[in-house]
Amino acid sequence: MPSFAKHMRGLSRIVELKHHKYDVLIAVPITSTYKKTYNLRHVVLFAGLIALAIANFVVLVKAFRREPPPGPPYNPLDHYQFLNRNPLIDSAAPSLSLTTPQHEGEYAVVTALYTDAFAPAVATLGHSLQKVQTSAKLLMFYIPGQISPSALCLATSSGFTPRPMRRIPPPNDGKDVHEHFLDQFTKLGVWTLDQEGIKSVVYLDADTLVSKNFDELFTLPFNFGAVPDVYLDDKAFTLGFNAGVLFLRTSTKTFDNMIAKLEMAKFPHWEAEQSYLNHFFGAEAVRLPYAYNGNLAIKRRARKLWNGTQMNRRIIHFTLVKPFLNETYGVVPFDELEERIEEVAEHWDGDFREEVWWWGDMFQEMKNTYGERIRYCRTEMDPDEYLWKRPNVTIATTSVRGWWH
Repeated sequence: MPSFAKHMRGLSRIVELKHHKYDVLIAVPITSTYKKTYNLRHVVLFAGLIALAIANFVVLVKAFRREPPPGPPYNPLDHYQFLNRNPLIDSAAPSLSLTTPQHEGEYAVVTALYTDAFAPAVATLGHSLQKVQTSAKLLMFYIPGQISPSALCLATSSGFTPRPMRRIPPPNDGKDVHEHFLDQFTKLGVWTLDQEGIKSVVYLDADTLVSKNFDELFTLPFNFGAVPDVYLDDKAFTLGFNAGVLFLRTSTKTFDNMIAKLEMAKFPHWEAEQSYLNHFFGAEAVRLPYAYNGNLAIKRRARKLWNGTQMNRRIIHFTLVKPFLNETYGVVPFDELEERIEEVAEHWDGDFREEVWWWGDMFQEMKNTYGERIRYCRTEMDPDEYLWKRPNVTIATTSVRGWWH
């Protein structure tokens, strides 16, 4: 035993072999393992406490910074509450009077017809403008040679005055521009109306309808205004504006500047003139209320917002459904439009049934109100009547598909 104690450190393995019956009392390896296990447990416990403290710190920091949950950013318009019950405008504002003689002829509502398929839409839009008794003149741009005489006659039957415009081609020969938007840059010609004494314009796409008078826009002191666009995906409610409804003060100088920079400007060409206008006016454009461009995408995305703004809504924009077009964006024969309206009303799970039926009612009113004129367009008009009386300018007398068959 003394020899074991004397040589304990160097002979621990021998002691285990020769004096195994003393393992419980003197086994150095057992004592060493216990110390190692004891130290490891403390290390693990200490590391766990550190990790827990870090996790708590991170949670507190996130709570303090109020970081939004994963997904699209929070937008109050997606969570609309009908809190503000004040009227959209102050009707007593002196600047809203447009009937004074000195302003006669200075304001215009302008739309455009680039294909025969939109002729019923333009006529229906014109009727809606007549119903709200706008004090502005009504002008319709069209490109000579692209519109048949019968379509031109129908589109102008409810009050629009036809105005031929030279086509403004898209940049880069139209590469990457959607085929439906290839003519849309011609819209820029609206800025040149200052040459005819027109100072302020509200431009409306043909797929809009007017539900209330919006003459207050003509007296805005700004040079350009539009309504922010709305998307169904994560882009949601954006700062970029929709070009279907525009307010502008005319200026040939501004037009020349836009045309000069069209080819050099960098913008997504597939969004055509809307993208270009957003890049040209983006920082200076006044964002108008949604009442002036009731984009159907609002209803699909935020039903409470759509319902809450209905009282003040002036214009509805049929972006997601077009009751007057067929499935290929083409002409619907005039006598088949009512049937087509019933079909389109059920698109998008019937979400826009009410709006499509309203368009149909307005279309029927237009037919009844201007029936004699429409019958003339259908059966008696002289194809040469709407020829623009300028040298070397003619209008095609045939269309891809007849209106009245």
